Amino acid sequence: MSLPDLAAVLWRQRELLERLSYRMECEQLLMAAGRIRWLRLATAEVETVLDELRVVELQRAAVADDVARELGLPPGASLEQLAAGAQPPWTEVLLEHRQVLLTLTGELAAVAETNRQLVLSGAGAVQAALTGLRAGAAGAGSDEGAARGYDARGRTGSFRAGPGTRAVDRTL
Repeated sequence: MSLPDLAAVLWRQRELLERLSYRMECEQLLMAAGRIRWLRLATAEVETVLDELRVVELQRAAVADDVARELGLPPGASLEQLAAGAQPPWTEVLLEHRQVLLTLTGELAAVAETNRQLVLSGAGAVQAALTGLRAGAAGAGSDEGAARGYDARGRTGSFRAGPGTRAVDRTL
């Protein structure tokens, strides 16, 4: 393995990190818009990219260890250490990859935090809705939890769902 091989693996890693960022932002937009229908698909796409990244990370580690040996460095040397031991133009190439990878991982951390907050707020909204349903069931003797609408004769009023209650008038 050589420095060109390492650069190729780093390019692939960068591409996958950019794709992951895109997929996570799509996931974020779906959550923010309340489009839960597509969230499962978006999450599956994120998982697919993460699986690809795991494979590329193993490749990068193996190639980086080979390059470290070629440069007389210990296995597990950081990208910064590899750049310091490399000759130009590889020093600049590796440092550029390092900087871009740091930037991408920082952006991913921010998107992941925003997504986490959206999930938590969504869970809070579901909990509030469930609490409201429970309160409506508990207050069955009052108008609280009742729906406003029209009865079969066209009169308005508060109505509570019960046995035999229909949401649609089937006589029409």
